[in-house]
Order: sequence, then structure tokens, then C-alpha cells
Amino acid sequence: MNPEKLFRQLFEAGTEQDVEEIIFANQDIFNDDSWHPLGKNQSNYSIVKNQQANPIAALIEKLTNSIDAILTKKCLEAGIDPKSAEAPRSINEAVQKFFGDDSTTWDMDSFRKKQAKEIQIVADGTPRNTSVIIYDNGEGQHPYKFEDTFLSLISGNKKNIHFVQGKYNMGGSGALVFCGKKRYQLIASKKYDGTGEFGFTLVREHPLSKDEQYDNKETWYEYLMIDGQIPRFQIDELDLKLFDRKFKTGSIIKLYSYQFPAGYAGFAQDLNQSINEYLFRPALPVYTIDNADRYPNNKILELDLFGLQRRLEQPNNNYVESISSWDSSNELFGKCKIKAYVFKAKLQKRNAKESKDVIRKRFFKNDMSVLFSLNGQVHGHFTSEFITRSLKLNLLKSHLLIHVDCTEMNYDFRKELFMASRDRLKDGEETKALRRFLATELSKKDSPLSEIEKLRKDSITADAGNTKELLKSFTKNLPMDSELMKLLNQTFKLDLATDKKPKNHNQPKKKKESKEEKHPFNPQRFPTHFNMKAASNNGVKAINIPRGTEKTIQFDTDVENTYFDRIEEPGEMKIALINYKPDDTKGGTDKGEPKAVEELFNINKSSPKDGKLRISLNPKAEVRVGDEIEMKVTLTAPGEDLEELFWTKITEPEAKKETVNKKEEGEPLGLPEFVLVYKEEKGDQNVITWDRLEAQTIEMNYDTVMYPLGKGDSELERIYINMDSNVFKSFMSKTKHPNEQQIKMAENKYISSVYFHTLFLYTITKNRGYQISKVLENKPNPDPVDVADYLKDVFDHFYSTFILNFGGMEEMMIGVGD
Repeated sequence: MNPEKLFRQLFEAGTEQDVEEIIFANQDIFNDDSWHPLGKNQSNYSIVKNQQANPIAALIEKLTNSIDAILTKKCLEAGIDPKSAEAPRSINEAVQKFFGDDSTTWDMDSFRKKQAKEIQIVADGTPRNTSVIIYDNGEGQHPYKFEDTFLSLISGNKKNIHFVQGKYNMGGSGALVFCGKKRYQLIASKKYDGTGEFGFTLVREHPLSKDEQYDNKETWYEYLMIDGQIPRFQIDELDLKLFDRKFKTGSIIKLYSYQFPAGYAGFAQDLNQSINEYLFRPALPVYTIDNADRYPNNKILELDLFGLQRRLEQPNNNYVESISSWDSSNELFGKCKIKAYVFKAKLQKRNAKESKDVIRKRFFKNDMSVLFSLNGQVHGHFTSEFITRSLKLNLLKSHLLIHVDCTEMNYDFRKELFMASRDRLKDGEETKALRRFLATELSKKDSPLSEIEKLRKDSITADAGNTKELLKSFTKNLPMDSELMKLLNQTFKLDLATDKKPKNHNQPKKKKESKEEKHPFNPQRFPTHFNMKAASNNGVKAINIPRGTEKTIQFDTDVENTYFDRIEEPGEMKIALINYKPDDTKGGTDKGEPKAVEELFNINKSSPKDGKLRISLNPKAEVRVGDEIEMKVTLTAPGEDLEELFWTKITEPEAKKETVNKKEEGEPLGLPEFVLVYKEEKGDQNVITWDRLEAQTIEMNYDTVMYPLGKGDSELERIYINMDSNVFKSFMSKTKHPNEQQIKMAENKYISSVYFHTLFLYTITKNRGYQISKVLENKPNPDPVDVADYLKDVFDHFYSTFILNFGGMEEMMIGVGD
């Protein structure tokens, strides 16, 4: 069989079973002498196996290599050696240098699709046995170079090229372990300039013979050579199932019978969304292609993608409620940029549950709530557990996405964050330190996220039930030293005192603080003013910062909140060092003259929020008391930037204030209040309705009995009790024509039963240290579940019916009726 015929047979094979048949029918070609170990190392199994743990993350490495190949091709076409000093020093610089103004047009549909055809990921096989074709119109390779590029491991052939993501040829091998059971992968390529021949090879996991199995020999990965060389033949072009083009040069890889996660269907939907998540901001757009033979009823078979960031920040986004950002410069890690996207609680024409399901499917397909990226590719993540446990933003746990750009972090810190496979975070000190930093910064009281959480909570606050009276009634005949009360007191700080101190009417009343009148904020596309809020002395603004503390400086402006984060014409806030006067009176070793503010301070800059801009400054250890620093803060604007100059003096550390009755970490909490919820309004009463809860992401309907709202994963703040639940209506229906006393008794029974059972189940679960998880359809591993969500689900499914109907209540109702 000539090489061209062999390649066509292999490429047309839809699944690994088809490849098996070709090998079996051509034993003279696929003999033992034709296979050679990948990376010229027969001990390569552990290298390949210990790559990405997720099949989607493994595919991302293939696409990253394709982006590298196109940028390298552009560099070579420009007559620049990719490893030379003239070559770009970063991926962003390469895009600007080689694509220039063209890259600015990719936000427009037609231009983006044209560029996306250069990198395609194409579906083959059947819906139940899918193979993947990955094509790029990149650098390509001559057949004699295959062993040094596609087929090498840890060779570092790209380590001196600064504008590529891959360096050591390892990541691309990670997809092999997800290629069916036999691990077949077809690789083919032709050099970008049209020189040389079209080469191809087949990679597989070596099938151990009986003798090798008997010797407990570990298998390895190997590739095909015929007569001692990579198979090759001449081409002008080939029809290789690509979208809107024939193959001429570049590279094409086929992964047979790829093991996608359960529930994945069309490439233009499910896979497209996942790639968008992992390639949060790719350098180049990509096309995902399916075919009508696989899904004849699917109207969308081709769909381009350009990263999740652009989907989130496109104008008139129907999903995102707000975007906030922080620029941080810190001695812990160097520099990073953080962006937080808060999604709407209810989408148009959808209820809360439908909205949540749509948002999770389209933007959280891989359960990644906090994304850590390098050059636009996600290298690790936290789940929504971080939102509740660390940020304590329970109402936002399913509606908040945070992106942390780690590209400019210090190398020594960054390399300790990520595994070599680039798909998950290390469980090390650096990861824990970064987690603590994010938790502290994003959960500050004046943080936009904290403000959104507070607004949402306030909107579902009404006159709460008299929790203390309910507890007193419950404990009327229950001594405080009982086991039940001891259990409650382990979690909640109970105050059952009945005697209240008499009010001192002679005590002077505190003057009410006059609140500053708020004017409606009228946002502008570009700022027209920029003013620092600080005391001025002879026209010079100055602030004091006690050493060891953080000082937040506020600026007034009129620019819109998305100014730093919008795609078109974004602005920036810069801070620069103008003058540095060290305090030389206290002696000490000489300090070098700093050149940037970042050498003196840890700095956090936040995006605009309704006309307010904030910069937080925290002096570093080298700064001495008495040092004076002059700084300039610039807000960029068309025509002329806006500037503010000010001086900062480092003062003595503040004496620690003694706090009275301040709740310490781990101290028991106050008893959670209960709030009664109804389907509809009740006249002019301020009651909480289902709609009000739904507007803040809490689903409530006839099937819902209660919803426990926490703060973090250990604080229970409120229990919303549904007074129009089917459970309560069914319970009431057993008494025909109830009188007013019976109705009141039934309501009290329902409220107290739901409240106390929730309270005790929550307390026992937390005190005993249980962690709850749930097996979900189409997911291999159980998902962690919050205690609050678990209890809501338990009450919705028969538990509440049980506690109402097996407590002697029916007999009591009959007695009252008689």
C-alpha cells in the first residue's frame, strides 16, 4: 500500500475500531519493527499519563499548540528568527506585531469568523463514539522534523521562544490517555512555505504481548515509521473535512474515540462553551465544527469562539448585571488583575431556577467559579465553595464568576501555583496565600461584591418572626442545662433573659448624624473630572499612613462603571512616584532610590463604582516612619488625561484598640431569625413574596417548604418559611372548616416544627463535622453540597410532611374544634 492510500484510510476511519481493522488487515506494514517509542524513551508511559486530569483541558493544550504554530508561522513569514532578540517577547506583543489593526476587528462577527478558520476543531465518528480532528494553518513541519517536534517529550524545542505558551512538548501528549482504549492519534503536517512533502504517523499505546504481561512490564506509547522513516507523499491540497477550505499546509491531528465527559453533545454548543471557559482570553479565535450526519436536526453546526471574557463583556450582554475589577501590586506575588462578573438573578422570561440553570450551563459548564489564567489560558480554578466559604457571599454562589490574571505575577511565585500539566492548582503555600489575599480583598465591606450581597439581602428583609419569643416558648419546660440546649449553645449564642434593663429616660439622646444628600449618578462614557478626597494645605493634598496598616484613598469622578473593563475604548488609572524623601534622621542603612511606587507600597486599584474610585496603599517593610512620598494618580481620558498630585507621610503604627464584645472567630452566633414568605402580597403589609426571593436567586414555589440563608458555610442567618407550601396546605386540609384558633395553632405548629427541625439538623450536621455531597447525573464524582441546600432538599421531599403528621397535631386540632 502506498503512503497516500494508507493515510486516506486512516483519516477516513471514524473510530478506533476502524483503525484496528486497518492495522489487522495490513500486518506487513504495522509489524513490530515499524513502531518506535514516543520521545525515544520506552519509559514514556508515566510522562504521558501524568498530564491533564480532564479530557477538555487536554484538548485545550492541542489548541494552545495550534495558536503557537500560527504565531510562529507569522514570525517566520516576517523574516524573524522566533528565538532571536527581534522576536516578540510575549503573546500579546506577537498578536499586535503580526496582526496589527486586524486583531481589533475580531470582535466583529465576519472578521472573527474569517480568522477562526485558521484553527478548527472538527467532529467525526458518531454521537456515541466521537473522534476529534484539530487543524491549524500554522508553521507545519517537514516529515524529518516530526521526531523533534510532534513526537518528542521534554525536548524544550520552544523554550527560547517567548511568545508561545507551550515550551517542552509535554502538554500536547496529554490527550492521548483520552483517545479510546487503544490511544490512537493520527498526526499529519506540511511546512507552511509549501516546501517538502506531506508527512504523517500514527501514535498508540503499545499492546503488551503475553510475555510482556507475564513479566509485569509497563507499557509505553509508540509511533509508526515505515522503512525507518516517517511516511510521506507529495500534495497540492487535500479534502480533510475542514470547514470552507482544503488542506494545503499546516498541521492536522485526529484523536480517535475521544472520551468526552458525560453529557457532551454537539461541538458547536457543549464543546464550544467548555473551550471558551478554558481559553478565557485566547490570542486567536477558533472554530468548532460538527456535521449533519451526526446531528441532522441541529441547525447550528459551525460556531466560532474567542474566549469567555469577550462573551461576558460584549455590549448589551443579557446575562451580566455588573463587572468589577481590581489591579493589585503586592510583595506576595507581584502583579495581577482580578475581574468579577455578577450575573443577573432572573433572566428575561425565566424564573429563578430556569435562570440559574441557563447561567450555569452557558458559563459554568466545568464548575469553575474562580479562574486562574496565564496568557489567557486557564491553569487552575476554585469551585463555588470559595464564594460561600471564603467570601461568605451565599446569594452570589451560583451567580459570580471571578477571573484572576496571573500573567504578570513574579515567576517564582507563579511556578508554585500551577501543576506542570497546567490544568490545576498545587495544594501549596502559595495557593493558600493567594486564596487568603483574594478572600480579604474581595470581601471588604466597601467591595462592590459585598455591596451587591447586602443590597440583595436587604431586598428580602421584612419584619422577622419573633424568634426569641418562639425560643422561650420552646424552652418553657426545658432547663437550660438540658442536652438539647447545650447542643444549641455550641453553635448559637442564646440570650433567653426575660428581664430587660429599664430605660434611662434622663440619658441624653444621641444626635442623629446628618446624612449627605445623595444626587443621582449620571455616568459619562469618558471622565470630565477627577478629584481626590483629602485635606489640603496651601493647595497641597496630603495623607498620613500609619506603618503596618492599609489606607484607602477615594477619588470622585463621573465615568461609567465599566470604563476599565469594556472592550471598546477602555480607560486606566495609573499611579506614579514623583518624589521620595526618606527620613534620614533615624539613621540605618542607606536605601537605594526607588523608581516606582510599587517598590514602596502594596497597591490595590479598583474599578469605578457610581462615581467613586479607590486606591489602597499598604507600606512595605522597607518603608520607614517619617518617610515622605509624593505621588501622581492619572485617570486616562481622550485628549488630556486627568491628574491628582498628593503627598504621603509614613507615621508611627497605631496603637491597637481594645474592642468590647467583639465576636471572635469561632464564637457562637446569634439565633437565626425566621421570615414568613407568601406567594402574593397581603394588602399593605410588608411581607416577603416568592417573587421577591426569586429576584435574589432564591427559588420558592408550592414544593418549597423553607430556605435557610447562611453567611459563609458556618453561619445560619435566616430561615425563610413558605406559608403557601403544598405541605402546609395539605396539612390544613385535613381539618374541615377550621376556626380561627385552629388556624393559628396550625400555623404555630408549622412554623415551630420547620424552624426547630432546621435549627437542630443544621447544628448537629455542623457540630459533628459532616461534609455532604450528592451524585449527579452525567458526573463521575459526587458534587459537594452546602448544608443549607441539603436541608432545603430534605424538607422539600417528605421530611416536613413527616414532622407535621407524626406529632399528635391532628388530635390537638380536633380537640380545639370540639
